[in-house]
Amino acid sequence: MRIYGLHWVDLSIVVLYFVIMLALGFFAMRRTKTEGDFYMAGRRLGKFYQFFLNLGCSTHADQAVAVSREIYRQGIGGMWIQYLVLFLTPFYWFTTAFMRRSRLITLGDFFTERFRSRFLGAAFAVFTLIMAFVGGGAGYMIAGKTVMALTPKPLAECTAEQRRSVEQFQEFQKLKAGLDHGLSAPEKARYDELNNLDIKGQLRSFISYTNPLVVYIAFAVIVSIYTMMGGFFAATLTDVVQGFLIIVFSVMLIPIGLARIGGFAGLHAQVPDYMFKLFGSVLTSEYAWYTILAMVLANLVSIIASAPMMQTAGSAKNEMTARFGMIMGMFTKRVLMIFWALAGLLAVGLFAGRLHDPDLIWGLMTRELLFTGAIGLMLAGVLAASMSSLGASSVTYAALFIRNIYQPLAPRRSEKHFMAVGKVVVAVTLLGGVGAALFVGNLLYLFQYFISLPAVFGASIWLGFLWRRLTKVAVIVQILVCFTIYAIVPNAFQSWTAARTNPGFLLETRSKTVALTTEALAGDVAAGRAARLGEKIRREHVIEPAAVFYEKVARIDPADPASPKIGLGRFHAEIWVLSWFGIDFTGFTKAQLSAVRFGFDALFPFVLLFLLSLVTKPVPKPDLDRFFVRIHTPVAATPELDAQAVQAAYADPDKFRSRKIWPRSTWEIMKPGKWDIIGFGGSWVLVGVIIALLWLMVTIR
Repeated sequence: MRIYGLHWVDLSIVVLYFVIMLALGFFAMRRTKTEGDFYMAGRRLGKFYQFFLNLGCSTHADQAVAVSREIYRQGIGGMWIQYLVLFLTPFYWFTTAFMRRSRLITLGDFFTERFRSRFLGAAFAVFTLIMAFVGGGAGYMIAGKTVMALTPKPLAECTAEQRRSVEQFQEFQKLKAGLDHGLSAPEKARYDELNNLDIKGQLRSFISYTNPLVVYIAFAVIVSIYTMMGGFFAATLTDVVQGFLIIVFSVMLIPIGLARIGGFAGLHAQVPDYMFKLFGSVLTSEYAWYTILAMVLANLVSIIASAPMMQTAGSAKNEMTARFGMIMGMFTKRVLMIFWALAGLLAVGLFAGRLHDPDLIWGLMTRELLFTGAIGLMLAGVLAASMSSLGASSVTYAALFIRNIYQPLAPRRSEKHFMAVGKVVVAVTLLGGVGAALFVGNLLYLFQYFISLPAVFGASIWLGFLWRRLTKVAVIVQILVCFTIYAIVPNAFQSWTAARTNPGFLLETRSKTVALTTEALAGDVAAGRAARLGEKIRREHVIEPAAVFYEKVARIDPADPASPKIGLGRFHAEIWVLSWFGIDFTGFTKAQLSAVRFGFDALFPFVLLFLLSLVTKPVPKPDLDRFFVRIHTPVAATPELDAQAVQAAYADPDKFRSRKIWPRSTWEIMKPGKWDIIGFGGSWVLVGVIIALLWLMVTIR
């Protein structure tokens, strides 16, 4: 028996998973009595819980789908939309220590303490709560789209309009397949018309029974209930179960997919060799090496502004538990990402051209490759990967609202009152993500926000931990300027018709036809372009124009070649600002445009902070001393010993000066200790091991 296309066995597995999550929430509720319990799990989590907490918090189903969807579009180079975090992992060894040693509850508290500014603490809280809706939207979107892909509606049950959309999509894919080999004039005109329809999201590879809004709301309600019952400890308990499911959902497609395609040899016979280039082809990929470098820099600035980091590190019983839990959880995720990348390559070989929306690829592979029961387990795994991060994050957002917005306005309320309000905030943030999922609709757009937007606050957090001279005024001005460029202008111009139709904003890069030397695929042999598989052949590849300032540019009326054009998607204000200096971006590739944009996002905040701090008043020395004393004092084994160590350090704040690399400067960068060298150096060794595993995956035949 099937219920809207989903077998009752698979549906039962999902229901059982939900029941287990609610039961764990009820169990955690019995151990959650105080605000410290609700927001920080009592600061008593050991290595086991810290490992699964960090694995769960850092691993989202939308990340797995983002990797596979970009590889489906771009080849293995597309994995860097998420895998660029590999090069950031060693830095978590230090950021985790910063967070745990600060002995604070939220990152909003960091701004209040470091700059003596409740305004900055509240500003960070408001910013993070807005980002919470965007982040939640990504989790809901993937859950909804996976269910949609698993519940396709037969064409016989579709309306005439729906059938026409599917038929036009199939026609579009046939014309697109012949683009590199040349189309006749009528075919090219028809291709341009259908391409504009596709850009505007009007073509469908299938129609689903599922209304994604129903999935979003059900998903949000379940997570809200168990998180409101048990707070951060409930999120941690559920992360243990969800961690195992994440591992299952990451690997279960691989053996069946390889068997279907004929192993790695069959994979290379179906997928062009340039799609196996780890760092992309400068000619054909949107992820050239310099694009990846710029994205790494932007993400390095942003990672420290991730609000849940304070909760995950702060909930550990001591500093080394926090550090090892973070690093091991993160590197486990990096290994799982190799399986996500391989799933993306299998999707290219098995299902190229079959989907109107690359975000659906994970659901399509699940439907096509897995059997009854396994489909339900996969769906539970996808839900687990989203819920594991949403639960813990929602507690973080509640803590930010209570401590940095609500408590300063209502300081005399009881702890019981603050916990009650915090639970309401948990529900509001989780349900708020539903709106983001409905509004955005495209996972890639969300991830581009995640990479750049947190840099608005990330730069000041990095310098706040490392440089005494950073001032409150500099931070406030930098945040206002960068938020305008990174968020206000892009969103305003995205919805402002005058901007979307302004010819100056509708510039596109020049179309190019490049000649590639590539290995012949099975399709080339069948078409007579090669005598055997793997034979070197010359192939022309058309690089179509890319929008310079907008994500995409399309004609308002796709059926009319003379119709005016309109900008779609995010407006890249960074590119616009740089164009004021006379730079002609029409000769750039899409990879170069992305590199310029993310490089700007990474570096511009630091330029503002350095210049402004040198001409504005610093924070008073006694306040800075109390802050940096805590940062330089390792967390002791028990709360009592830790309190004694901090008090002793307060009495002699200058004792740390000799341990600084530059003792007489305003930089608070300490000489590395034994565990700094072991942790940071060992992490880079693991990065090298994972790169070697990636290289092995794309070269094995």
